[in-house]
Amino acid sequence: MSTRFEQLAPGVVVRGPLLPEPVEVITTIPMGESIKLVGKGLRTSQVYDPVLSPSQIEQLSVSPTEQPFDGDAVRFRLGVEAARLGLAYEYDPYFSLSIARVDPLPHQLEAVYEYFLALPRIRFLLADDPGAGKTIMAGLLLKELKVRGLVQRTLIVAPANLTFQWQREMKDKFREQFEVMRGEILRSQYGQNPWQEKSQVVTSVSWISRIADAKESLLRSRWDLVIVDEAHKMSAYSQDKKTLAFQLGEALSERTDHYLLMTATPHKGD
Repeated sequence: MSTRFEQLAPGVVVRGPLLPEPVEVITTIPMGESIKLVGKGLRTSQVYDPVLSPSQIEQLSVSPTEQPFDGDAVRFRLGVEAARLGLAYEYDPYFSLSIARVDPLPHQLEAVYEYFLALPRIRFLLADDPGAGKTIMAGLLLKELKVRGLVQRTLIVAPANLTFQWQREMKDKFREQFEVMRGEILRSQYGQNPWQEKSQVVTSVSWISRIADAKESLLRSRWDLVIVDEAHKMSAYSQDKKTLAFQLGEALSERTDHYLLMTATPHKGD
């Protein structure tokens, strides 16, 4: 259907081969048989003012003045559901429980929802008894921060013998895919920085604190959330005798917004 000059009223949206994007008409100026169309691009807000001949005007398509209701109902419902899920955490304080495969205990809910999430910038040492479910607390925190749009890149630092256990539990209980970063991965990607390419990583505290190349490449990356398991392994003997692991912990604290340290071993607090 050809477009007539009368249809190019201010406010209508036109499309056509002569326009790089849909354009909302601001005004039209007659120029003999042609017209000068002044409009604003819907995607870029760039102003366009082409002079169009009658044949070029006929190539334009004009959006209807009243929106049709003949769209795909299934896609519309999916869009509504996506918007609802994106806002669900504002109405359900325990939203992450509905998308996780865990049945947390009261003390775990208290730690995550009354202490961790109450902080605008999480800096927390979680010192609880062995078997108290600190991994579940960390997973719940991760899920809540992700659904709120506060976290995209997460690093978990754990003892070497627990890295694959963390990877498995994050996948099984929280549907979160983590990659275990090891020396062979760094060597196989020489000249690249896999820390920056991966958004969810588990690594070994002993390896990353002792191998200079691994530590250097890690510290070139920034993280939204860093979780340290068995954090007592990062303790220092004194202020002037900082261990390699302690120095790693200090450096990571400067490269993340949210920092969760977890330990079950009593120590002096240093």
